[in-house]
Amino acid sequence: MNVSVLSYSFRGLLGEGKMDVFGYLETCRYRYGLDAADIWNGFLPSVDEDYLKKVRDALDERELVLADLCVDRAHVWDDDPVVREQNYRNALAHLKAGEILGARFVRIDAGSRAETWTDEQFEHIVKRYREYAQFAWDHGFKMGAENHWGPEKSWPNLKKLYEAVDHPGFGISCHVGGWAGTPEEVDEADRLVAPWVCHTHFAWNITEGPLEEKMANLRDAGYTGYYSVEHHSAKNEYSEVAIQIARVRDVLSRWRSGG
Repeated sequence: MNVSVLSYSFRGLLGEGKMDVFGYLETCRYRYGLDAADIWNGFLPSVDEDYLKKVRDALDERELVLADLCVDRAHVWDDDPVVREQNYRNALAHLKAGEILGARFVRIDAGSRAETWTDEQFEHIVKRYREYAQFAWDHGFKMGAENHWGPEKSWPNLKKLYEAVDHPGFGISCHVGGWAGTPEEVDEADRLVAPWVCHTHFAWNITEGPLEEKMANLRDAGYTGYYSVEHHSAKNEYSEVAIQIARVRDVLSRWRSGG
């Protein structure tokens, strides 16, 4: 089954020094019986090639696919030009990390805390995403934005961005239900974005709510990626994540059996 769990779900254990990326991979494979990992870069203390090769060895040893590398602190636009340049270098380093780790998708945010982008911001973001998408495409994976924060939480903005980048190496990581707007607008965005989705995250409010409906949006659009859960409380993470995974597996099992 195409199920994974974002390592951000264990940030509480990470912060307490009780888990690192290798413990996370062990957890995916042997606690939950998964065949994929979904790494948030907060679990990567270094992007040095020697270190990344150790992580890749750990993935391969456990026969885990890296469904997604989720990158923070690399958003394309920042109002401070110094930060913007630092983020650019960080994005390039993580795209290279995605290549080394065998990631199928790398998520890098667009940036800006406003409701929408200015023309200058949008032009810069599109230019950078085309550069990143070409690197990803040349190295056998895809990259893209997420409806995560700032203007990209708005479906019209993300739609405009996707259509402007217009590159086969560019896609969307959908945080299901994570859109700005009314409940009706959120539901519509989850349906409309589905054909462009390369990776996805289901938070607790979805796994405890309209999970099958949201998963069906993706399935019906031909989605072949991983259904990844994301936990946010930073407490009791092993058992809370297990519940979320079980609910996703239940839907997939019923679909497989014709239910």
